[in-house]
Amino acid sequence: MSATSHLLRRVALAALAFVLLAPGAKPAAAQDFFSFLWSGGSRDVVPFSRRYSPRQIIVSFGDRKLYWIRRRGEAISYPIAVPRAQSRWSGVTSVSSKRVNPGWTPTPEMRRENPKLPAHVPGGHPYNPLGKRALYLGSSMYRIHGTDAPWTIGTAVSKGCIRMYNEDVLDLYPRVPVGTKVTVTWKRFQ
Repeated sequence: MSATSHLLRRVALAALAFVLLAPGAKPAAAQDFFSFLWSGGSRDVVPFSRRYSPRQIIVSFGDRKLYWIRRRGEAISYPIAVPRAQSRWSGVTSVSSKRVNPGWTPTPEMRRENPKLPAHVPGGHPYNPLGKRALYLGSSMYRIHGTDAPWTIGTAVSKGCIRMYNEDVLDLYPRVPVGTKVTVTWKRFQ
């Protein structure tokens, strides 16, 4: 894909995002959204509480950020989409497995809510809602994963999963081995 067509694709996605955001949904901060638009993600290295040891993930639904603790006192911050009100959860778990181009099968509840959903979307398909990578959390159905809907990052729309820009999950994926501790909280760190 040429640089021009890549830029045109991003501009089209930006226009679509403004049209498709649900009424009342809280969009990502302008800086986060435009960082995605121009740079392909919006991760930042940020100072972080020294009480957290390196090589763990802190997911802050309050901040709408995932923090990968790089070293004591420093994290890489990634913007995320968080669960909608009826799908909220918190706790401590770990990465139980990892998948490249994961396939997606909606749950029976998801299909009851939206009968138009397909029975399965194969990995690598452009409309696969899990995107390019997935980190599975414990024995739950929850995952940290990419998305086919980047305009949802910064909003509360998921059924419990943590969505990331594909470019950001591609950056996080190789950093995180199976067994990595994941703390999911509504606590704010910013």
